[in-house]
Amino acid sequence: MHGVTQETGAGTAGGDRAKAVPAIALTIAGSDSGGGAGIQADLKAFSALGVYGASALTAITAQNTRAVTHIHDIPDEIVAAQIAAVLDDLDVGAIKIGMLSSPKIVDTVVAALDGYGGPVVVDPVIVAKSGAVLLQEAAVAALRDRLLPRATLITPNLPEAAALLGEAPAETAEDAERQGRALARLGPAVLMKGGHGAGETCVDLLVTGEGEPLALSAARLETRNTHGTGCTLSAAIAAELAKGQDLPEAVTRAHAYLHAAIARADCLNVGSGHGPVHHFHRLWEAVS
Repeated sequence: MHGVTQETGAGTAGGDRAKAVPAIALTIAGSDSGGGAGIQADLKAFSALGVYGASALTAITAQNTRAVTHIHDIPDEIVAAQIAAVLDDLDVGAIKIGMLSSPKIVDTVVAALDGYGGPVVVDPVIVAKSGAVLLQEAAVAALRDRLLPRATLITPNLPEAAALLGEAPAETAEDAERQGRALARLGPAVLMKGGHGAGETCVDLLVTGEGEPLALSAARLETRNTHGTGCTLSAAIAAELAKGQDLPEAVTRAHAYLHAAIARADCLNVGSGHGPVHHFHRLWEAVS
């Protein structure tokens, strides 16, 4: 059981002491030099939710709150070696996968997961908040055909779901559910995120392929500081899964965490573009 406390047999001057055995999650994603998305956002979300975070970098991006200016893919063998090193030693309770920019990187990650039996959350990162394309066109098909069947859950926003299906983005709740069910037929559960939708309420739909979808609603917040929301949500779900929650509960908890992080985002005042959400809103407030 992940995230429990066990007694160790080591004696100390003060007697035996309990040693915490934390839940562990691994993020496989790109680096954001601005700190608001990617690996950095994932590790912050893991930590904020009490989960030890490990990482395997797939790409290095030069970016801030305004733009992505450069992307450098990590060599395939180094990506595979990072994943192997972590899984060989750490008791990883869940894996989150983010930016995979090429078909070869997709294949490398799929192969590296061979033998791993825990839950895998895939955030199909296609376009950054700044508008920069992070996933090559050929990699979209690779992601859909080779990685999605391996995933426990995928977390596309409406444009990403449309790109995976080769359709126009859903404009109604009915369209979103239909596209979610189409993606679920590929194997994974699907969280159709409603952030790109319209209206005062944002609705995410968890489609599992069985029964009615779980609708998670929240008031749409007026803020430009939403950089890294997709990374943060998928990482938070992976963190909750690593702690032993079932999928609906993990998604529900992560949804509430992200909404609060967005609600407190303006406290940070980071950058002059799309700033990050406040991952540590439960722990500290920005000091003016």
